[in-house]
Amino acid sequence: MITIKQIQQKLREAIESSSISKKELADKLGVNPSTISRYLHDDKFPSLDTLANLCMILDISADYILCLKEY
Repeated sequence: MITIKQIQQKLREAIESSSISKKELADKLGVNPSTISRYLHDDKFPSLDTLANLCMILDISADYILCLKEY
């Protein structure tokens, strides 16, 4: 079974390995930069629409983030 911790780890890896700064990512999503930090370090998870936008901005598949496929 896939766990929320696994999904958070994939999201964390995608954000940390991107060339986009956390501030720029926050600006594009219309959220506070501290929210991005919470995605990386806390047990905060984005809403579905924010997750979809994160995938588009980071140019990564939602299937990968959701641990449905390995790329």
